Amino acid sequence: MRLNTSRLEMLHLLDSLGTVRAVAAALHLSPSAVSAQLAVLEAETRAELLQRVGRRVRLTAAGRTLARHARVILDQVKAAEADLRDLSGQPAGPVRLAAFSSAVRTLVIPLAARLRRTHPRIELEVSELDPQDSRPALRRGDCDVIVTADFSDGSAPLDPDVHTVPLLADAIVLVTSQDQAGPDAPVDLADFAAAAWSVDLPGTYLSRLVSSSCRQAGFEPVVAGRFSSYDLLLAHVEAGLSVSLLPELAVDGRYRVATRALREPLTRQVYAAVRGRSAPTAAARIVLDELRDLSASLHA
Repeated sequence: MRLNTSRLEMLHLLDSLGTVRAVAAALHLSPSAVSAQLAVLEAETRAELLQRVGRRVRLTAAGRTLARHARVILDQVKAAEADLRDLSGQPAGPVRLAAFSSAVRTLVIPLAARLRRTHPRIELEVSELDPQDSRPALRRGDCDVIVTADFSDGSAPLDPDVHTVPLLADAIVLVTSQDQAGPDAPVDLADFAAAAWSVDLPGTYLSRLVSSSCRQAGFEPVVAGRFSSYDLLLAHVEAGLSVSLLPELAVDGRYRVATRALREPLTRQVYAAVRGRSAPTAAARIVLDELRDLSASLHA
């Protein structure tokens, strides 16, 4: 039995995306072409990989097992290609890195500038991705490295398919205008029950953070603004129109705002992650090492 990597990629994507139509869109093929190739894969493996349910298909136990192996096989092929490029002794090749917005500004852009000087053959492709979306993207193979965050409450699920590298602890702070700064001492959120609040868009983890933290303090926040951009949120706060809760990394020093520690501290853990069942390429390992170094310098 010889396995074709293109067909393995289709099976892996079906496991991740859920429908043949989604796989076809991702690969710029027709659904019928994807279905035909998956049928060939079943014939090659002599195993029932797919179960028809109405007009859709889902993976059988054998299909899910092969899909897990497929991700490792595809990563190993990529690593072999990278090793051939690395024969000069200089790590080379593409590394796709996804990170949340404040990490892009404070960690990833400085990383990209450093790599351009020290490892010019590494092709770093950077994209912005919310923490709740980054792990699924990593497992699908949409990116090679992620920088993401979880709160220290045990809510992050353990995932044997993901290997994490701790980077730093990022305290959550109350952000106000300079005029509302007050004394430099930890604050009770209950003192801001009558304030107007700015938050991230609905469904994001920072939007949920503001709602849950205020409710624990005994009030429902009055939302004056919802912004997907921290620049707009900070401008709104700077103008004295609202207050907010943000991780320290997200507070851009270009804005005239004040930050206050919380009397009930809350911290998120920022970490990098790669797929856990296959070794990262030499270029990806360089990216991880440089991320650790830059993170350490932020708190030096």
